[in-house]
Amino acid sequence: MSDAGDFVDRTLQNEATWERAAEAQARLGNELEIYGASVGAVRGTIRDLNRRYTDMTRGEVTALSSELWNVPVFERRLAAIVLLQANLSRLDNTDLTRIEGFLRGAGLPELVNPLALDVVLPLVHRLGGANRARAEAALNRWAIDGNPCLRLAAHSVSAHITNG
Repeated sequence: MSDAGDFVDRTLQNEATWERAAEAQARLGNELEIYGASVGAVRGTIRDLNRRYTDMTRGEVTALSSELWNVPVFERRLAAIVLLQANLSRLDNTDLTRIEGFLRGAGLPELVNPLALDVVLPLVHRLGGANRARAEAALNRWAIDGNPCLRLAAHSVSAHITNG
């Protein structure tokens, strides 16, 4: 595990309570392990991470998001989303492939919705020209994919683009 990944994981575990873990497990089911850290703790952890690692490149941000996502723990995956959200200006349409993988394995609307609306939507909104066309082609492909999480993300993003 990277130093940054270890920092995030250790901090999330330190912020956890068994009461929150039990409540979240009852609400979310057994799809993922749950530490029991609050959403505020996840956001604060990523804020602290960005203060500690001020010079992260796009590649480091996306690699860390994958490192966090690859362990099936709800808070780690939420931290990956918040990390991407906090570093949107570094992302481009090529990052939709990685995000597609995250969505395919999300399994929970509590991960799909923030990934779609807080990462994909603002990313697509700021793209122009050929990059925007490529992103919209990916969304169209997602909309007819067999994976329900991918379809949900595509429809959520498209609805906001159409109505926005």
